[in-house]
Amino acid sequence: MRGDLTIRTVRTSSGATAVQIIRYERGKRLVVKHIGSAHTDAELLHLKQKAEIWRERLCVQPSLFGPDVPSAIVDMEHLQLSTVTHRFAYETLKRCSSLCGLDFLPDLYQDFALMRIIEPSSKMRTLELLRRYFDVSYALRTLYRLLPKLVVHKERIETAAYQTACSAFEDPFAIVLYDVTTLYFETHVPNDDLRARGFSKDDKSKQPQIVIGLLVTARGFPLMHEVYKGNTFEGHTMLGVIQEFQKQHSGTKPIIVADAAMLSAENMQTLEREGYFYIVGARLANTPQSFVSQITQALPHKDGCSIRRIYPNRTYQVICTYSEKRYKKDKREFEKQIERAKSLIARKEPGKRAKFVKKTKGAQGIFIFDEALKGKAEQLLGIKGYCTNIPEETLSNDRIVSYYQELWHVEQTFRMSKTDLKARPIFHRTKEAIQAHTLLCFMALMMEKFLELKTGLSLRCIRDILWNVHEAQIENVVTGQRITLQTNLDEYRLSGLEEALKPH
Repeated sequence: MRGDLTIRTVRTSSGATAVQIIRYERGKRLVVKHIGSAHTDAELLHLKQKAEIWRERLCVQPSLFGPDVPSAIVDMEHLQLSTVTHRFAYETLKRCSSLCGLDFLPDLYQDFALMRIIEPSSKMRTLELLRRYFDVSYALRTLYRLLPKLVVHKERIETAAYQTACSAFEDPFAIVLYDVTTLYFETHVPNDDLRARGFSKDDKSKQPQIVIGLLVTARGFPLMHEVYKGNTFEGHTMLGVIQEFQKQHSGTKPIIVADAAMLSAENMQTLEREGYFYIVGARLANTPQSFVSQITQALPHKDGCSIRRIYPNRTYQVICTYSEKRYKKDKREFEKQIERAKSLIARKEPGKRAKFVKKTKGAQGIFIFDEALKGKAEQLLGIKGYCTNIPEETLSNDRIVSYYQELWHVEQTFRMSKTDLKARPIFHRTKEAIQAHTLLCFMALMMEKFLELKTGLSLRCIRDILWNVHEAQIENVVTGQRITLQTNLDEYRLSGLEEALKPH
């Protein structure tokens, strides 16, 4: 029994104190194990603790309550580092997923979305990293079976995005911003249902791509996205997204803000017919010379001045503003284009998209300098146009311009998707898998923008703060007991992340 074993201390001839485990048998004292000799009180306390552990191991019936060891003393010889994990980062991002309304989804979908924030990679490597960093495991077969099924949750995910924008940021939805981008594939397959060669914003014109339309709030929080075939003209995408947004949120009628690529008679007429106000960039260079002359004569060339005019043959208006900063920028580009055009003409070359170069009519046509186009472009230096159907008494020129200038938020959101979340290139083949990939990126965007808007920190900074918190699993090889030590959380608390992730 445990009581048969006794811990004994005895002075040695050298003056040290020996610690032994002994037992008595037939009146004789037997040394079962010599633990060691101590020369100080601290060493003696340490050896007594070690003796308690050995007595527990040697006894026939172990104590139900474990050895009576002082908790402040640890025998380092019996400790080993088992694993180091980042469960804190995982649980923090899982909490963010919940605050974004994504916790209705199975864990696999949430985990793959948050891994695009931590370390975006292929789906196979994501499985490996989940296991390595967080001790979270999924079977490869489960991934391939469930991933395409994420698409059925698209509408509910986008509803969660809308509700998060309302509750977490109290967004009044006065305006929403729309833009498109392209994502390319590392393959050279022929066109299919989604993948096709088209105008590439990634400068990958030889590779198939898809077109993504994205709707965000005025602060850049994502609300909705659609995937289009890679050769779709971007101006043909906006109406589908707006109509789907209206279908899901019939009580909301925000002002639609988009760049000049979305400008078409069909788009404007449809938006007006459905009761929307809109602000779209104007392509003044494409308007008649008479309209350009009218603008330049009426608009004072002073910084910040603006005028309104009815767009030629349209019902909507054009607001034109003048900026000294824009004039200097336009002037530099204008002079470069003239120099390039004259150089190409001297070499009798057409150039690629060369401005101010035109070819004369006839079989023997030659390249000449386009003086008329030069004059028109010179008149427009420093002038920017905005098309709108909003009456001036409803919204002033300055307010409309300021709304349009918020478009940088959607451009930033696209940049975050392509750089931070590495949405490109795409390696999937089937339509459902491609759509699931873009939906995972959309979910990651929701979480990223949530944290960014709540804290004012960049994703890189947020990732570093979370990744600096480790959990060390330490095991006592003698008792089998495991303890977890966590690194300091001061940086996390000071960053504002703790406050941002409280339930709203």
